[in-house]
Amino acid sequence: MPDRDTENLEGIALLCDLPQRALIDAAKNCRWRSYGANEQIIDRQSEATDVFFVREGCARVVNYSISGREITLDDIGCGGHFGELAAIDGQPRSASVMALTHCSVAIMTQERFLDLVDQNPSVALKVMRGLASIIRNSTERIMDLSTLAANNRVQADLLRQALNNLNGDNSASISPIPVHADIASRVSTTRETVARVMNDLARQGIVERQKNIFVVQDVNRLQEMIDEVRGE
Repeated sequence: MPDRDTENLEGIALLCDLPQRALIDAAKNCRWRSYGANEQIIDRQSEATDVFFVREGCARVVNYSISGREITLDDIGCGGHFGELAAIDGQPRSASVMALTHCSVAIMTQERFLDLVDQNPSVALKVMRGLASIIRNSTERIMDLSTLAANNRVQADLLRQALNNLNGDNSASISPIPVHADIASRVSTTRETVARVMNDLARQGIVERQKNIFVVQDVNRLQEMIDEVRGE
């Protein structure tokens, strides 16, 4: 069980605009559980409809192909949440979720979550924006899978990470260093393809692996490479 002192919902982005009293009440309506690294939190097609708030650690949303290949959909860090789709429509889970690291989560029932959304417009708006983001990201990934070769999908994934970690106008520092297997899982290719693309980009001076960070030294060039194959 988590330490009692950590059983609060402070730092959960979805709930950050709630008054303190409402935040305390929401925490009282949760049950708490810890998961070890690589432990499954949600099973795809499960009938459960609870919503999970990540208090500590990081979780990964995944699906699996018929052959068993893992496909990464998203990583949910401390302060994030997941499970709202099933809570909203009452349908089975659309993906599995596993703990990447040790995770402490607050678990809220569907009924309590829907009451929270109904009574707090700020929460409802954040849920809608989150769903809009899922749709936009999914659309972009579908387009990449449909129009880009595997090596270009790797480049596009690196570009997305770079744009989220800019140092200035044209460089980015990504930490922790991207894992080849994780990139391969996100863009539906092999680790060997990822390694080859990384080596090619390093030879061109576009990326550099340093001690603890992965540096994209020329974000604009990486953007141009993707725009060129997309015809933009």
